[in-house]
Amino acid sequence: MGVAGQPTPSAFLSGPLRLLEMAAKTPSNFTKNLGKSGLRVSCLGLGTWVTFGSQISDETAEDVLTVAYEHGVNLFDTAEVYAAGKAERTLGNILKSKGWRRSSYVITTKIFWGGQAETERGLSRKHIIEGLRGSLERLQLGYVDIVFANRSDPNCPMEEIVRAMTYVINQGLALYWGTSRWGAAEIMEAYSMARQFNLIPPVCEQAEHHLFQREKVEMQLPELYHKIGVGSVTWYPLACGLITSKYDGRVPDTCRASIKGYQWLKDKVQSEDGKKQQAKVMDLLPVAHQLGCTVAQLAIGAEPADPADSDGNRRAPGKQAAFQEVVCRGRRDPTRCRCTRPSPAPRSRLSRSGSLHAAAGARLAPPTNESRLRVVIRMNKAISFCSGVERESSTPAPCCVFLGPSCKSRA
Repeated sequence: MGVAGQPTPSAFLSGPLRLLEMAAKTPSNFTKNLGKSGLRVSCLGLGTWVTFGSQISDETAEDVLTVAYEHGVNLFDTAEVYAAGKAERTLGNILKSKGWRRSSYVITTKIFWGGQAETERGLSRKHIIEGLRGSLERLQLGYVDIVFANRSDPNCPMEEIVRAMTYVINQGLALYWGTSRWGAAEIMEAYSMARQFNLIPPVCEQAEHHLFQREKVEMQLPELYHKIGVGSVTWYPLACGLITSKYDGRVPDTCRASIKGYQWLKDKVQSEDGKKQQAKVMDLLPVAHQLGCTVAQLAIGAEPADPADSDGNRRAPGKQAAFQEVVCRGRRDPTRCRCTRPSPAPRSRLSRSGSLHAAAGARLAPPTNESRLRVVIRMNKAISFCSGVERESSTPAPCCVFLGPSCKSRA
């Protein structure tokens, strides 16, 4: 239970919880390989930005983490900069008190902004090693599963970054490393550097991905997915609550935009672009109601699996062609649409990694092939309406989507 004056965990997870319950019925589809690695992660993860150590009490944070863990989430994300290190301390205290087996969950943290001194920021060898040791001390853990470089560092040579990440892995401080908010060229440079000097390459990229931000994950990174097998761990699925329909021409007192220090979010909501986005979100309400879900659930589960049905099986060629035909319908020249081109045969390594169907929207429909196809088509149309970007059929979906505790949505 939450403390007085604060939402309960069920309120925080009202949208994602239903998705987790549905996914729990098919556990084999709820976990996927992270990129081409052998690490199995849940399709939905729990992030700690803004909430842990600041917005909510430690008791509420523990309740939220427990609800997520008991419903199959095994991936928990934090960073050294979150609440100036308090988020890591809170997460570490909860994990210690719960006594869960360390092998049963995955902890990720991010390194870049560690303090005010010049040597406490960036991706120098010094800060990567010292920053990660500081994170481990706050988390009260011997290692993290994945350490992310929390943005690229133009002031640091790429070789130094890759060598430092390789060092912390060889020392047992981390098991894998990944990038966060890096460009495709930078990821490729890190991969090439690792192969050239026999170092360890990144296994995944953590990128922003939601209905209004799709270009990078769906148009810039797919080439890397197919060439080097880098997985995708996406964050911001509800755009800080913008895609929940709760900002209906106003800013509620209990929402994140009203918190001290988040005036930028309030300005974004009240800007002309923000009002246009909210209008589009409100237009999605009828679609969500037809599917029997909320707008938040629609946003989290909107990406169809690549190209597979709701059971994780690859679609028959006829069904995939029908899907592409309907997606292209209404375009000026469907014959020139990229999604009408034959999808390349997936490599065996990539096919094992699979594609995230984050709480598949098709599971909301009756278990018939026709209804599943109709749901996927309807959701894809809704996404295209929001962003103006059609999803290429051969683009793998992310391996994991990070959710924050503040995923409460209006019915």
